[in-house]
Amino acid sequence: MLLYALAAGIFTWLLTTAGASAVLLTKEVNRKVLDASLGFAAGIMVAASFFSLLLPSIEISESWFPAVIGFLLGGLFLKLLDSTIPHLHVGFDVEASEGAKIPLKKTTLLFLAVTIHNVPEGLSIGVSFGESVVAALTLALGIGIQNVPEGMAISLPLRGEGFSRGKSFIYGSLSGLVEPAFSVLGFLAISIFSQILPYALAFAAGAMIYVVFEELIPESHLHGNEDLATLSAMLGFAVMMFLDLY
Repeated sequence: MLLYALAAGIFTWLLTTAGASAVLLTKEVNRKVLDASLGFAAGIMVAASFFSLLLPSIEISESWFPAVIGFLLGGLFLKLLDSTIPHLHVGFDVEASEGAKIPLKKTTLLFLAVTIHNVPEGLSIGVSFGESVVAALTLALGIGIQNVPEGMAISLPLRGEGFSRGKSFIYGSLSGLVEPAFSVLGFLAISIFSQILPYALAFAAGAMIYVVFEELIPESHLHGNEDLATLSAMLGFAVMMFLDLY
C-alpha cells in the first residue's frame, strides 16, 4: 500500500510537470486563463475536502468531533507555515511577500508558495489510503487535474519575468516534488497510528481549505475576472464531485 501512496503522489507531481511544460510553448501569461485556472483549482480542492476527506472522517468516527477538531488544526497548521516560510503570492508582487522577512529572489519566493500549497495535497492523498484505495486514487486524480494549472501558475510568470524556458519549466516541475513525499508521510502516519485516521482526514481538508480561501480565490479575483474565476470554481467543484460520487 505504501507503493500505491508513492505512485499516487508521483502521478500528481507529473501532472504539475505537465502544466509547467506550457512554458515551452508560450511566454505570455494570459491573465484570464490564469484566473480561470486558479478558480478551477479552488473548486476541485473544496469538493475534494468535503467529499473525499470530511465526509469519510464523519462516517468513520460516527461523530462530528474528529472532523471539527482535525479541520481546525489543519487550518492552523497551514497558517503556521504561511506565517513562517517566506513566499510570494501567484500575483508575483514581491512587495506583498509573506512569512519571515528574509531577502530572497522572486523565483525562490514563488517556488516556496507553490510548495506550501502542495503539502496539504500530498497529505490528503496519503491519509485517504486509510479509507480505501479507490477513494485515494480518485482523490489523486482530482488533485492531479488541478495541478496542471498550478504548474502553469509558476512557470509562466517566471518566463514573463525573463527567465529561460528551461529554467522556468524546471522550477514549475520541482514545486510539485513535495507531494510524493507528503503522500508517503501521510500514509505512514495513519498506518502507525490508525486511530487518528478521522482526525487526519479532516486535518488534510482544513489545510486545503485554508489554501483555497487564503490565496486561490482572492488571487483569482484581483484582475477583474471575478465572474470567470467563480464559474471556473463551480466547474472544478462539479468535476471533483462527479469523480467522487461516480
